[in-house]
Amino acid sequence: MQFDTPANSSWKFGHRGRVAVFIDGNNLFHAARFHTIDIDYNKLLRVLLGDGRLLRAFFYTGVDAGAERQQGFLLWMRRNGFRVIQKELKTFYDGTRKANLDVEIAVDMLSLAGRYDTAVLVSGDEDFVYAVNAVAYKGCRVEVAGFRSNTAPRLIDVADFFIDLGEIADLIRKDGSSAEDFDVSYRGPVEAPAHVSRPHGRARASSGSELDESTAPDIRYEVPEFVRINDEQ
Repeated sequence: MQFDTPANSSWKFGHRGRVAVFIDGNNLFHAARFHTIDIDYNKLLRVLLGDGRLLRAFFYTGVDAGAERQQGFLLWMRRNGFRVIQKELKTFYDGTRKANLDVEIAVDMLSLAGRYDTAVLVSGDEDFVYAVNAVAYKGCRVEVAGFRSNTAPRLIDVADFFIDLGEIADLIRKDGSSAEDFDVSYRGPVEAPAHVSRPHGRARASSGSELDESTAPDIRYEVPEFVRINDEQ
């Protein structure tokens, strides 16, 4: 599955073999909000897959049991080729609500290493630097996808390739998005890129709250025709 891109585009894929995609849902949500982009997850997955064969596509997120629209969004994700890993939101002393799934992402990346040829980590979180290195040492190609201004420089440096989602925004943007498609209300502030305001360059796109029902896409999308493989192939 390939996409035509402008001649001056800086992102071009080679042969990628079996591809596993690991999406840090909370990190991506806040980075996309900061850049005012409503992401079409079908399009995103197609672009990240390139000419490869999809082994697994994981989506990690915190959940609010009382948010019906978020549950609908996650159901849509499952039915459109994503394996959703979720954790219930916890409320902290300062009132923020979050669920950290960094360990789950790192463990899955390492556990599946050898089953895939290329791992695509969709996150800007510097905490994944060690995990990316560990997977690379196992002989797998590791790519990082994110918005450059919201991605830790160290994470970009250790990746075999960096996919700047800002450069390909038109390929992953949801068509015809409007206020009628979903609730655009948001319970927390959208932060500026964290590594700009913090002296030590730590880049986290999260504002401390997890995905809410405003992430729900227009469920009229068609199910994508991905090339799937099993563990024996």
